[in-house]
Amino acid sequence: MIRIITLAALLGTTLLGGLLPWHSAVARPFTANDLVSLDRLSDPQVSPDGSQLLFSERSTDLAANKGVTSVRLLSLGASPAAPSLLAGADARAGQPRWSADGRAVYVISNRGGSDQVWRLPVAGGPPVQATHLPLDVGSFHLSPDGHHIVLSMAVFPDTDSADDTRARMDRRHAGKASGVVYDKLFVRHWDEWEDGTRSHLFALTLDDAGIATGAAIPLMKGIDGDTPSKPFGDDTDYTVSPDGSTVFFSVRAGAKGEPWSTNFDIYRSPIDGSAPPSDLTASNPAWDAGPVVSPDGTRLAYRAMKRPGFEADRYGVMVMTLATGKTREIDPRWDRSAETLLWSKDGKRLFVTAEETGQSKLFALDVASGQPTALTGLGHVTQAALAGNDIVFQRDALDSPAQLWRLSATGGMPVQLTHVDADRLAGVEMAPSEQFSFAGWNRETVHGYVVKPDGYQAGHKYPVVFLIHGGPQGSFGNDWSYRWNPQFYSGLGYASVMVDFHGSTGYGQAFTDAISNHWGDRPLEDLQKGWTAALAKYPFLDASRACALGASYGGFMVNWIAGNWNAPWKCLVTHDGVFDDRMMGFATDELWFAEWEHGGPNHTPWSDPAAYERFNPAAHVAAWRVPQLIIHSQHDFRIPIEQGLGAFDALQRRGIESRLLVFPDENHWVLKPANSLLWHATVADWLKAHIGP
Repeated sequence: MIRIITLAALLGTTLLGGLLPWHSAVARPFTANDLVSLDRLSDPQVSPDGSQLLFSERSTDLAANKGVTSVRLLSLGASPAAPSLLAGADARAGQPRWSADGRAVYVISNRGGSDQVWRLPVAGGPPVQATHLPLDVGSFHLSPDGHHIVLSMAVFPDTDSADDTRARMDRRHAGKASGVVYDKLFVRHWDEWEDGTRSHLFALTLDDAGIATGAAIPLMKGIDGDTPSKPFGDDTDYTVSPDGSTVFFSVRAGAKGEPWSTNFDIYRSPIDGSAPPSDLTASNPAWDAGPVVSPDGTRLAYRAMKRPGFEADRYGVMVMTLATGKTREIDPRWDRSAETLLWSKDGKRLFVTAEETGQSKLFALDVASGQPTALTGLGHVTQAALAGNDIVFQRDALDSPAQLWRLSATGGMPVQLTHVDADRLAGVEMAPSEQFSFAGWNRETVHGYVVKPDGYQAGHKYPVVFLIHGGPQGSFGNDWSYRWNPQFYSGLGYASVMVDFHGSTGYGQAFTDAISNHWGDRPLEDLQKGWTAALAKYPFLDASRACALGASYGGFMVNWIAGNWNAPWKCLVTHDGVFDDRMMGFATDELWFAEWEHGGPNHTPWSDPAAYERFNPAAHVAAWRVPQLIIHSQHDFRIPIEQGLGAFDALQRRGIESRLLVFPDENHWVLKPANSLLWHATVADWLKAHIGP
């Protein structure tokens, strides 16, 4: 039976409501509508004098079924006022960046019909279009000296010209034939079919009024690769030296081995294009990323992996002396993987974010010794910026969406700067969580979280959702999610159990490595032992009413559980999960991932077929018996939709109660507001039908 649910119907269901960290006398449960409707802040940017803070805020237009981004301005004075909307920044403005003198803010906006850079005077006045290019601007950097703007555009690399690319694209669109010929991979990547263009960097001069002038100077001539990288790269993939003379960028050269290569290198290019780009990290065949130049311009810090073909290797922190090229890893004894880097004003420390035992913390890393010092504790820190000698950072947690905080260089407790959604969440109280641990595979300590249901009362038992994270090198730690959020399940009356099995990040590289070539045994053992430990520790968990849910690798594990550990479960939910591991090795976009996870580089389905059959859920369909909901998206090229269709076909042919939800316009994630509401409503209906309450 085909079921179509409208947005109007969703808004009329019991999914309306909400729960949050702002307490009230009468609390209501947190709901999917709350989750979808929350404003989301990101990208904090401090003014050059440290007195003001910019950030982006995304709100949801349910009627238009889209997110709308605005730019907010916040004073960092002794008594900061509430953030205000930046004058002149329309609802389509994004990536706000301060001018060198702090008198203007630059944003990307399509108010003129294409994505271009606009200049907004902070003191007031009309916005002025700063670039007039024939192609959309993807991202940009302003040089610290205020004389140049460096930006990215999608061009054909054999021309490296925006005008030539525009003319070629116009000719292509004017033609009647729709076929596209490919002679190398990628053919499609993440959620897009490749069109032959590359994201390349260009430099333009800024005149005295801060407007780009002259021709766009190509900075990546001869490089068949993307900066920012695809699909998740951003402006942290490149930077400009303090004197404005040099651009540093990270790129993976294309050739024909791109889908099975993780060899990103960092290049240096003069901003005036007077010399070709030079490769600074050619000696490392693995991933080099995130270049940042020291305040005095003499050193380059970046993150580097060591093993080619592995996307989840530990990122060590490297520092290169630019005059000599001499490089050293400053933190080889620190068994954590750096995620972002920020120089201190004096160049003696690097502020680093990294996962740590279920949290994501901000650390100060001494450049001379490599000694890390944790600056934050609980929660999930993702972005940081200097404000004078202080640090502004973004933090979220299981009980709170992202907010901005300020940490004084003199010590003390962080001060919360923003209270986004305080009014919307005033009637809600977040369900509490608790971290637990147990002896898992190889008797090694494994951690997890239990989140209580809304309205919890001691002595009562509650149905349970067993949430399994993706990656698999990821974590269900103390962070906020807009896709897999345990507060939603708490609002429905369920307790949540989440286990960071072997393969999870933030527990040391050996722990992360343990899952490779072991997708179905070691993590399954952790999940089984974690389930037993949680039931023993938390008597309110009702083992007789439990459902296992997971996406991506978590979806693989649910499919694996269906044939190898189905006894505890009354129902299962698989979102974009691997069903036929052998076909996954042929059909996924980033082949390096499948090869590494089945033995290392060059471990293909034809060179080592046994590795792909060892933990193949499709081989165990005969043992499937539990009702299962399958969710998949047609634009998911990481785990193509045939994986979900195959699982649903198997369930239907076996006569097992099952349901299929397909999103024709989503990728590996469900991003559109109405689709997210439908996702949550469908999952809620499935859970209610099988485990109550």
